[in-house]
Amino acid sequence: MSVPLQLGIVVGYLFVALGVGLAAYRVTERAAEDFYLASRTFGTVVLLFTVFATLLSAFTFFGGPDTAYAFGPEWILVMGLMDGIVFAVLWYVVGYKQWLLGQRHGYITLGELLGDRFGSRAIRALVAGVSLFWLFPYVMLQQIGAGGALAALTDGALPFAGGAALITGFMIVYVVLAGMRGIAWTDTLQGAFMLLMVWTALLWVLAAVDGGVGTINAGLAASNPEFLALGSDFYTPGTMLTFAVSIAFGVAMFPQVNQRFFAAGSEGVLKRSFALWPVLVLLLFVPAFLLGTWARGLGLEANIGAGESILPVILAEYTPPWFAALVVAGAIAAMMSSSDSMLLSGSSYFTRDLYRPLVDDSISERREDRLGRIGVVVFATAALAASVWAEAEAFGAVTVGSVLVEIGDLAFGGFAQLTLPVVVALYWRRTTAAGLAAGIVVPQAVYLAFNFLPETAAGPIVLFSDAYLGWGISIYCMLLGLATTVAVSSVTTPSPDANVDGHFGLRAD
Repeated sequence: MSVPLQLGIVVGYLFVALGVGLAAYRVTERAAEDFYLASRTFGTVVLLFTVFATLLSAFTFFGGPDTAYAFGPEWILVMGLMDGIVFAVLWYVVGYKQWLLGQRHGYITLGELLGDRFGSRAIRALVAGVSLFWLFPYVMLQQIGAGGALAALTDGALPFAGGAALITGFMIVYVVLAGMRGIAWTDTLQGAFMLLMVWTALLWVLAAVDGGVGTINAGLAASNPEFLALGSDFYTPGTMLTFAVSIAFGVAMFPQVNQRFFAAGSEGVLKRSFALWPVLVLLLFVPAFLLGTWARGLGLEANIGAGESILPVILAEYTPPWFAALVVAGAIAAMMSSSDSMLLSGSSYFTRDLYRPLVDDSISERREDRLGRIGVVVFATAALAASVWAEAEAFGAVTVGSVLVEIGDLAFGGFAQLTLPVVVALYWRRTTAAGLAAGIVVPQAVYLAFNFLPETAAGPIVLFSDAYLGWGISIYCMLLGLATTVAVSSVTTPSPDANVDGHFGLRAD
């Protein structure tokens, strides 16, 4: 199959997504609440699929199968069962309280909510600043995945930079035009498309392998017998739980996910969505990660080039080129549905929580709307430039998937440090601004030190290292943040500007 036709399939899908965004543009109001939250009107299907598609990124489609290929299928337990269930619980604990507060006070961002709760612009800016710091590398992750996928699909005819720029350009156009409503509509399309493609791919590969699962398992027994048993040197209980807890707690603070807690149309919508979440997650993770595991049993090692991910390799071996192009389009859909939401949320955090309180608190709705759209372009362009630089510097013998997992793990752990201090602030009246600030800053500083300082000082420590009684440094930093928030709040005085009564004793209307 020719490269132009493969690209035509992918670009054709991009135009379909753009068309959905343009349709949403026609009904989008020029107001911040509509641009960022679609006027809080999401139903169950749209809310569930927009969270689903927003989370299912390059980390899932390339990092996940590559991890299963390298270490075995237990990654399904980490991401599918444990992470799916833990995040569903957090969706209720954090999301329901946020939704109630958003309905009462009209909050658009988490920083806005916490800033009002404590009567503190500094808290508002701190939450936004930390979130944007960790959001930037996660946007890069999507662009790296998109560029690598298109380069692999076209055998290098479309270089990494060209593929990443192509996807980024499409995202900028429909995010700037349509805002949250357009993103949610395209997320629903892309989520359904991803599920269809990955299950079809699994069944196609299974039908194409002579002997089916028996042949695959025989190959695994010969090459990696540990893949057929539970646990390994990599998948220790501590490591698996650290992954699951850090990822789930990090997801709860992702701006693009957290902001969707405000967008539900009703209490029933919110509760139905988090109840269905674990089922939907398993429907995607099981086939995606099984494909990575099967590739090991099928002996595809010789087919993998330097820096190449396993998913395009197994598709190229067992499915027609046109179908491989469709699956890559599905993977790109996952990346786009994450990146577009990140760009929108990053823009809202900048305009609502940094520019508005620190620069111009009297900015009009129309001007804020325009500034938000400009912020999308600037954020996306900067991340693209950083992605191209990182790809040139980092790739070589390592796979795209391994780089994505490394970046994703780091960002998940960074966001996870916010969750417990925020939960304390949402549910404990005695929490103070000083306590929350300390509970955010201290674990972030320790986490950064353990990951980035030279080895002679504190690190570098791998995020999910087993050097500390089998638990990763992320878990210890989370507990440190919880203890610091409670301890400092216990010895400090609440601000007279704090809006405590307005944040407690809430009930749905």
